Amino acid sequence: MIEVMHDGAAVAIRLARTPANAIAAPEVGFEIVNRVAIVTLDRPHALNALSHDMIARLTEIFARCAGDDSIVAVVLRGAGDKAFCAGGDVRKLYHAARNDPHHETPWLKFFIDEYRLDYTVHRFAKPVIALMDGIVMGGGMGLAQGAALRIATERTRMAMPETRIGLLPDVGATHFLRVLPRDLALYVGLTGARLSGADAKRVGLADECVPSTWLGGFVQRLEALRWDDAQDAMTQLKRVFVPGANIERHAPLDDIRAQIRRHFSACATGGAERIAASLATDDSEWARATLATLASHSPTMLEVTCHALLRGRQMTLADCFRMELGIVYRAIDDGDFVEGVRALIIDKDERPRFAPSTLSQVRAERVQHFLSSPWRREMHPLAELGA
Repeated sequence: MIEVMHDGAAVAIRLARTPANAIAAPEVGFEIVNRVAIVTLDRPHALNALSHDMIARLTEIFARCAGDDSIVAVVLRGAGDKAFCAGGDVRKLYHAARNDPHHETPWLKFFIDEYRLDYTVHRFAKPVIALMDGIVMGGGMGLAQGAALRIATERTRMAMPETRIGLLPDVGATHFLRVLPRDLALYVGLTGARLSGADAKRVGLADECVPSTWLGGFVQRLEALRWDDAQDAMTQLKRVFVPGANIERHAPLDDIRAQIRRHFSACATGGAERIAASLATDDSEWARATLATLASHSPTMLEVTCHALLRGRQMTLADCFRMELGIVYRAIDDGDFVEGVRALIIDKDERPRFAPSTLSQVRAERVQHFLSSPWRREMHPLAELGA
């Protein structure tokens, strides 16, 4: 069995037994079609969740594409029809943390390599197109949000549900969520709310929302594309990925926008505890459900996430990654991550014993401990980012 995060909940998938002498299929596909590299996250049985080997392979592919002048752009897509990428291999990280809970590899190396890859996508000199069809969560967001052209569909289900398992929205989320109004960024980051493709386009987490059936024929359109040196590559690629008469869809987020603004603006003056107190004064079904959601997440990481998202709005991308790595280090080293994954994915009792157990018990010193870097700046594992 393998578990991945889907909609903030664990999804269990039974894998067929592979013969001992079988050669494993590559989990990242690579082909070049008419000067465009098509990179496929090819682990559909696990909703294309990222393994460390996949991260290493993607890093190699981007290095190759950067150095090959015949390649003009990169397309990132997920295999199957359910997900672009549902996140990282949380179960494997859990066991690594349990076996080596203090400081060293392999779990820390996973995040270091993932963040370096995400930074590469953000800063890549050639256009990157992310086809965010289906589930896009956690590590999938880290890859997609760095793309120059982010394509959602009516099947897109986008979320950052990390606070439920004792982490924070990472993979650059403290940077890329800044495109949202502050209250909306806090709502998305604290609750792990699921956004539709139309929502994603409305709030700036997607550039286009197209019919999934349109994406199904992109390879044929790409093969037929005649490159025009008088036009930039992105202008020509948009004709491949964006239909001429695209239909604007209703964004469900609009229906609760006023309530989000009312309650999640409170973080600026009192953190997650103030948000919870504000929600408690509202007897609407949405407010009760949102409050219950927050009550099931790590209190410490709710408060840390509040501060990190607000700090990230004033920081460079590289500094956001450095901050996130320090927080993840704290969360796994002496925070709620191991207990959160145990309750949600390992034992599945959904009764995490977070410490502390309520927002009112989270002390400011504890929050600052998570926000303080475990490393001196010159010794930080990501010190070279942005240099």
